[in-house]
Amino acid sequence: MKRMTSTLALTAALAAFSAPAFAQSQGDWTVGVGVGNVNPKSGNGLLAGETSDSSIDSNTRPVFTAEYFIRDNIGIELLAATPFSHTVTLASGATAGKVKQLPPTLSVNYHIPTNSKFTPFFGVGINYTTFFEEESALGTLELDDSWGLALNAGVDYAVSDRGAVRFNVRWIDIDSDVTLNGSAIGKAEIDPIVVSASYVHRF
Repeated sequence: MKRMTSTLALTAALAAFSAPAFAQSQGDWTVGVGVGNVNPKSGNGLLAGETSDSSIDSNTRPVFTAEYFIRDNIGIELLAATPFSHTVTLASGATAGKVKQLPPTLSVNYHIPTNSKFTPFFGVGINYTTFFEEESALGTLELDDSWGLALNAGVDYAVSDRGAVRFNVRWIDIDSDVTLNGSAIGKAEIDPIVVSASYVHRF
């Protein structure tokens, strides 16, 4: 009896692990809602003639994704968000200013088919970042918009046949020419890691 009970428990555990799978077929849509943290790299470029790198702080905001599957397991995904806000600090410790940005990103993702609740994926795409509402006590601060490469990897954990919890990590190439009072003062090299967690639903 004990052996039968153990066998049944093992069978139930394996079934719970293996199903349901979060499978995506050609023609499917998924929509995701969650939160994302934009964490710029350490050392964000020389500004205002200083000899050490400036720094840009991180920020966490709501993020949204929509993905259309052009083939089984291959999707085109758009990442959107509410505006992120960052403080730019010079190497001397002085605050150069504050800026908001939106980083919409278009990627092609490949979702690796599995027989478990976990579906890993990876992708590559292009990012467009627009900066706005720049503020500075030093004068008129402006950051140019940026185009750059985006790399993407993550995993979905199925909670139903149509829903999953997603953990996602992106690297985005974001560089922006900076001007203060109309004069160029350097290039902000942001290149953030973006970590997000969200709920994704398949339609």
